[in-house]
Formats: sequence, C-alpha cells, structure tokens
Amino acid sequence: MNFLEEIQSRILIADGAMGTLLYLHGIDRCFEELNISDPDKVKSIHEAYIKAGADIIQTNTFGANYLKLSRYGMEEEIKKLNEAAVQIARQAVTDKNFVFGTIGGVTAFKKTAYSIEDLKRNFREQLYILLNANVDGILLETYYDFEEMTNVLKIARKETDKPIIANMSLHEPGVLQDGTILKKAFQHLADLGANVVGLNCRLGPLYMIQSLEKVPLLNNAFLSVYPNGSFPGLDDGQITYESDVSYFTQCALEFRKLGARLIGGCCGTTPKHIEAISKAVSHLAPITEKLVEDEPEVIILPDRKGRKYEPLQSIVKEKHSIIVELDPPKQLGINKFLQGAQALKSAGIDALTLADNSLANPRISNLACGSIVKNQLELRSLIHISCRDRNLIGLQSHLMGLHTLGLTDVLAITGDPSKIGDFPGATSVYDLSSFDLISLIKQFNEGLSYSGKSLGERTDFSVAAAFNPNVKYLDKAVKKLEKKIASGADYFMSQPIYSEELIQKVYEETKHLPTPIYIGIMPLTSSRNAEFIHNEVPGITIPDKIREAMSKAGGNKEQARNEGLAIAKRLIDAAYDLFNGIYLITPFLQYDFSVELTAYIKQKERDIIDG
Repeated sequence: MNFLEEIQSRILIADGAMGTLLYLHGIDRCFEELNISDPDKVKSIHEAYIKAGADIIQTNTFGANYLKLSRYGMEEEIKKLNEAAVQIARQAVTDKNFVFGTIGGVTAFKKTAYSIEDLKRNFREQLYILLNANVDGILLETYYDFEEMTNVLKIARKETDKPIIANMSLHEPGVLQDGTILKKAFQHLADLGANVVGLNCRLGPLYMIQSLEKVPLLNNAFLSVYPNGSFPGLDDGQITYESDVSYFTQCALEFRKLGARLIGGCCGTTPKHIEAISKAVSHLAPITEKLVEDEPEVIILPDRKGRKYEPLQSIVKEKHSIIVELDPPKQLGINKFLQGAQALKSAGIDALTLADNSLANPRISNLACGSIVKNQLELRSLIHISCRDRNLIGLQSHLMGLHTLGLTDVLAITGDPSKIGDFPGATSVYDLSSFDLISLIKQFNEGLSYSGKSLGERTDFSVAAAFNPNVKYLDKAVKKLEKKIASGADYFMSQPIYSEELIQKVYEETKHLPTPIYIGIMPLTSSRNAEFIHNEVPGITIPDKIREAMSKAGGNKEQARNEGLAIAKRLIDAAYDLFNGIYLITPFLQYDFSVELTAYIKQKERDIIDG
C-alpha cells in the first residue's frame, strides 16, 4: 500500500495516546525506555489500536531524542530505543497498516534555553535513526513553537521523500503560540513540503473543530486532527481525562465535514475513542470542497485625544520631570499612604510610582492603590508589573484590568525572587522575562493578545523599563537597555545611585540612547538602613564614604535624616544637568523625605529661570 494514494481517496484513522495510556496503567517513568525493558507492553497498545480500526501506528519515540532522554540519563540509548520502537511497531501491524516514526517537539509554552542549532542537531540524530529503520513516514507532533517546526520540517523534507505529517499544538483556538493565524501556518507548512498538516494535543475536540472551521482545504496537503480526550483533571493526585466515547463519534463526523483526511487522538484517548472515530467516518468519502468566510476582527483605537496625561517619555524629553515611588502598605489600611500621595501631589510631582510587592514581600495590591490615587486624588499612577507573581494568564488579565481602570503608565520588571521575601516557600513564576513583558504590553497596544488574537480594542500603555547601573561592567548593562528598547521600552527608571561619579559615568555610557532615563535617588534614613541596603538588597551598592557619613550621624534620628537628605541633594545636583528625569524612592512610607527633595528640585528650576 501507498500512504499518499490511500489518503487521496479515503479518510484514514490514526491511533491514539501512548504516554497517557501507559500512565493510566501505573507506569510513571520514561515511556520510551519501555521499548527495551517491556516491549510487549508497547506492542499490546499498538495491537489494541489496530484492532480498534487504526490505519496508522506511530512509534513510541515521541521523546526519544538527546535533549529529552538526557533528563533520565539515557541520552546514550537513543539509537537502541528508536530502533526497538520501529521493530515493535512492525511486529504489531498488518500489511494494511502504516508505521510512522514519531518525533515530538522540544520547545513548549516557555521558551527553552536551546538554540535553533541545538534543536536542529537534536532532530537530525533521531530522524536519521528512524529513516534507517525504514519507517513508512515521519510524524512531527506536539510542536508549540512554529519556528522549531519550520526548521525541522525543512530538514526532514530535504532528507527524505517519504510522507511527512506535521501537527502543531495551539495556544488557543485558531492561533499558534507566537500569534500566527492557523490557516497561514498550515499553508506555510504545506509549502515547505509537509504532505499532511494538522493539530494535536492540548485541546479537546470542540476547540479543534472551531479551529478547523477557519481553515480552507489546501491544494498541496491534507488536513489532520488528533484531539485530546478532554482537558486534564486531577483525581487524588493523578492526572485523568474524562470524555464520553460517543462524543468522539459526533466530533469525528464534524472533523470529516471540515475536511480532515487523517483523524486520530492524543492525550487521554484510548482504543475505544479510536474505535468510535473509525466506525463514524472510515466508510464515508472525504469532502473535496469547503467554503471558509473571512471574518475580519474589528479593533477599536484608543481615544488618545481624551487621554488625561501626556506620556511621561514625552514630558521628560522636553523638561525636568519628577516621579516618586511610594510603596503600598504591608498592612491593611491606606490612610497614611493617601496622606503621602496627597502631599506629593501638592509638591508638584508628575507621577506616583507603586511597586509590585518589592523584595518579594506582600503588600496591598498596587493596582488597587493606584486606582484610588487616580480617582480620589487625580494623581497619575505608574504601576510596576512583576513577572514573578503571575503566570502568562494572570499577566494578560492584569494588563486588561489596568487598561479598563485607565491606568496607562506601567513599569515592566522581572521581580525579586520569592526566596528573598517573607514567604521563601512561595513559587516564583517567571513565565515571561521583562523583555517578553515589554513586548507583550506593546502588542496589547496593537490590540493583540499574547497569542495574536484580537483584544477588541487597543490599549495605550506607556512602558518604562528597569535599569541597574550598580554593576561591575556598565557597558553590559547598557546592552540590556538597547535590547529593552528593541522590545519597545519608552523610558527607563534606574535603581538608586549613591555615587556622583557613577551618575557621570552613566551619562557618558547612555547619551547615545534615544530613550530617556529617570535617575533613581533614595534617601538614607540611618546607618543601619545604609548597611542593610548595601549588604542585603540585590542590585544596590553604596560607596564606603556614604556609609561612613551615615555612621557618623550615630543614633541621632534628626542628624541621620539631615545627613541622608544632604547626600540625596548632592546626588540630585550631579544628575540635574545631565538627566531631565529624577526618580525619588520614598523610604518606609516616610514621604516627608520625598516632599523635601521634590521642593529642592523645584527650587533649582526656579533659580535657573530667575537666572
């Protein structure tokens, strides 16, 4: 039999899950290792799918590559595991079945540390072994990253003229993880030489039906679909999939109407699901015509004419600008916080910045405080957004909430790791880096979510990025700034600087940048405070002479306060003629420090105007 001739004339049935079926049988280790240690178990699953009506059997090699096997210390067994998998499948099939060598994707939702060249080397090794073992075709499945898929498909097509099935996994219905629209992706894969293109894993039948509704028939490839049994559940610590087999009968008929020529199953499916699919459609002729209507999505533009504030990056390019950080309280009750915000507004600041659980210590939500400041005090709130506390879902939801509340000024930061805070057992998420978050916010400004799906309207965020000049090699820190500019940063806010020489050096190293910088100044309150910041707070260094000056103030609070203010004023003097932006960081809600420093800056402005 010839696979391409068969799929030309009829609907073919693929098999279902291997890994989740083994898992349900109590096996919770490297599934590919069973090709050697328990080949009969693997063979029995192949035979069950053939008995259920599967035309195509995939080898038990989804993760049988160097990068994945190295997690189990089995990277030296690649050749043996792949060859054994093909041999087991050959023993199970009849002359009416096809054996496809399966190669799974490596890059999942989180971008891995692997380069494209790493992935290519990893792929080539497994591909050559499977081709030499004489499989009938290659199945590329569960590829979340479109770049990875296109790169390995090019290699596979160059190395063999055997049939290739290329199955992507969706971020959400109709859209790939990088925002590529499905029909464009399918056509591109077909043009690269895939004989069959389709979907597998992550989503159940309904979402795959919704996705295929938007995809026309291709003139140079056929469509495939391998849905999960359902969304995964958790029952007494074990992952489970629940779906009525009869539901798959109905869905198989829908898949056929949408043009699928190859229908199988992925996670959570069993031989019973494949039997239901086979009985539903294997005797039906495939469709040859399909009408797909384009539905352009309407994106509403933001009303920038009605924007209350001029963007900070525009203000600071034209004149001196002061923003002040006032952290939300660690305890309930915001009266003192609001008193401070009001005093700072009266002093004439341009924005109040609110940290996002700085030093990994929980505080009242900065979104809540920022909304109150905006609405009750009519003061601009600049909201910090940390990648630490929210996964990708939470970050997108948070951004949508900020937009809805009219909070358009944000600072995108990585966030201090949770282990340094009051809850060291808490999980640090970091689904995105600060670079990714900046790009995501800018994508929101185009009206698109992370997946590329329409948000219905565009946001109007101004995006600040963090800058830490307190490093050994300042030129490397500046390279990071350039990368953040490329990601979409509108301006920068620096960590506190305690050296006039460093301020001068920062100016020399950054004066070529088109993006303005707010220089961070944080007054010291005591010698103990200075030592703590220097020795225990990541990313901040205080010179010896500054710490010595604070030490001389001793335990006298007033003397320490005056010395802290004097140091801050000297730093402001050093920064004033070099940078338009000053970023005052209020210590311990002691807003009187920031009020006095704001007054000092304002007086400098008046003195210059008066000549």
